[in-house]
Amino acid sequence: MARRRVPARGRKSIFDPVHGTVVLEGTILDLVGTTAFQRLWGIRQTGFAHLVFPGANHTRLEHSLGTSSVAGRVAERLGLTAEETELARTAALLHDLGHGPFSHTLDGPMQEVLGETHEGRSRALILGTAGDGVIPSLLQKAALNPIRVADLVDPRPGPLRASVLRQILHGAVDADRIDYLQRDAHYTGVAHGAIDAARLLDTMHVARGRLVFAEKGRSAVEGFLVGRALMYSSVYYHKTVRAAEMMAQAALERIPGYPETAREAFDWTDGEWLYRVRASGGVSADLVERLLARHLYKRVQGQRTLLPAPRRAWSRFLAHPVERRRLEDEMAARAHAPAGSVLIDLAGLVPRGDPVADWGEIGLLEDGRVTYPFRQPSVWLLLATRPPSEWAVTVFADARYRSAVERVVARDPSFLP
Repeated sequence: MARRRVPARGRKSIFDPVHGTVVLEGTILDLVGTTAFQRLWGIRQTGFAHLVFPGANHTRLEHSLGTSSVAGRVAERLGLTAEETELARTAALLHDLGHGPFSHTLDGPMQEVLGETHEGRSRALILGTAGDGVIPSLLQKAALNPIRVADLVDPRPGPLRASVLRQILHGAVDADRIDYLQRDAHYTGVAHGAIDAARLLDTMHVARGRLVFAEKGRSAVEGFLVGRALMYSSVYYHKTVRAAEMMAQAALERIPGYPETAREAFDWTDGEWLYRVRASGGVSADLVERLLARHLYKRVQGQRTLLPAPRRAWSRFLAHPVERRRLEDEMAARAHAPAGSVLIDLAGLVPRGDPVADWGEIGLLEDGRVTYPFRQPSVWLLLATRPPSEWAVTVFADARYRSAVERVVARDPSFLP
């Protein structure tokens, strides 16, 4: 009679709709059980995209598990040591701990209120300068240096910045992007993100200390670059998604006592955020009610009249959100609309790094020689680096006042930058 197999302790297998079976064990399993990580169940991966793509209800926790799995597979494929592989998997698991409610939706207010990004908040949780200190304790117990993990999540100048480990998490084609493109495509139903991940992983190599791809993987890399660009334009920068995100941003920015009263808001889950901001009353409550009822603001027509001045004149509002809110309310007043009825979206002006340099770092290995084909002009580079939105500056308005705002902009744009 066959002997019954006893399951290993401290080891669990879960089924992931994108990657199949994902094994959690040891330190990874311990970290998954922490309060900081479990909070990610309550953070939607794609912000308010579910208002356009109803299936997009997946969370940062799922994405973090998937990124960790991909990072481990990449490290093993590249022949890294067991210690390096564990470091890559752990950093990938923890890379999104610092996200605020609705993921990237509140990145602007987070920078204004806290003076840091979600990567910086993740670093603080990993080092124990924020949170309950459980995460660094678990890392040290597993002989993992919290500083090394934090430096992979939130890279700082130094030797690690250019390492293969760093490229696994922060490269043009990295574990983070490989997971979220597939995951977001799966849950939104948009086919653009259906990249050939198996081919990408199968053709990865290390050459001269850099992560590169075999020549036979070129088509998979090209598909990845184009797929990412199309997901930005069709999902992440969809005009209705942006309208909802701007309403959420405005709801937080207009709570009584902002910015001081908003410091704790970035520790909440999506549900907590909606409940507490709605309870603050006033314009904020009205905006949350509209989000919950899907009564969204509409894009003001005649957008081209908004850019008679150089882009840099508008770009200054990125660094001075108080001035941007003042202009929003001036536009509303001129249209005889209440404050908060007009919102200015500057997402088209936000630097997303240098995409040409980003793609230009992708190397292809052929006959022992590394080439960088994406540094040269090509149809692939044009598609990969095209702006995600047609509009650099977009104005959204309460539907009841949109026509009035359009008349104001068309009749007297002199008050604009």
